[in-house]
Amino acid sequence: MATEIKTTKVTFIEDGPIMIEGPVTMEGQYGNKATEMKTIYLCRCGGSSNKPFCDGTHKKIDFKG
Repeated sequence: MATEIKTTKVTFIEDGPIMIEGPVTMEGQYGNKATEMKTIYLCRCGGSSNKPFCDGTHKKIDFKG
C-alpha cells in the first residue's frame, strides 16, 4: 500500500530550482487551478522555456543563486 503524502515540503536547491514535494495547488493569473500530488521543480534562473517549471537551463547558463 502506497503512503499518501499529506504535507508539502519546499526546498531551494543550491544554484538550481525550487523543489516542491507533496500536494500543491497552483493558480494561474486567470484563476485556473491545477493540483499536483507529485514532486515539481520551479524555475529560479528565469531561463526555462517551460516556465514556471524548471527545464535544466540553470546548468547551461551557470546560474548562481
